[in-house]
Amino acid sequence: MFTGIVEELGTVASRDGARLRIEARTVLDDVELGASIAVNGTCLTVVAWGDDWWEADVVDETFDRTCLGALTPGDRVNLERPVRLADRLGGHLVQGHVDAVGTIVEPAPDLRVRLPVDLLRYVVEKGSITVDGTSLTVAAVHPDGFSVAVIPHTTEVTTLGRKGPGDPVNLELDVIAKYVESLLGGHTP
Repeated sequence: MFTGIVEELGTVASRDGARLRIEARTVLDDVELGASIAVNGTCLTVVAWGDDWWEADVVDETFDRTCLGALTPGDRVNLERPVRLADRLGGHLVQGHVDAVGTIVEPAPDLRVRLPVDLLRYVVEKGSITVDGTSLTVAAVHPDGFSVAVIPHTTEVTTLGRKGPGDPVNLELDVIAKYVESLLGGHTP
């Protein structure tokens, strides 16, 4: 589990087939083989690392459901280690399981994102949403997506301040809403 509070901006160093290498430092403080690190909100497993880099093998399923496949060397990425039980939960509960790729319509600070219409039922005003691994609060719901207000600090320390119209973003919707729907689905007339 993650919180959606980005710890570090990393840089894509290379992609060799399914192997993705990310330059970073902060998220490597307590790294070990098999550790999880979220990259733009996508939970990946550490398979190798050095002093200022780490690598993960990305399966086709992950490339198909996220925008990680579009990353090229030099691209900046949001990085977060999993939450520890003793940590504060500063964002919201985030699994690192991307639900869809959205498209930026308007850039931050009044970020507007288009998402698949069938997922709009999970988006509510003042609810939580994760955009490229960043925990945000929905300011408004639109017929084709949603808007969030991004504070200056967040635009400086995440990729959201660098992205513009047409750019893809990974979206994770509220897992609690999805579980409630699943549970109630079998009990409604």
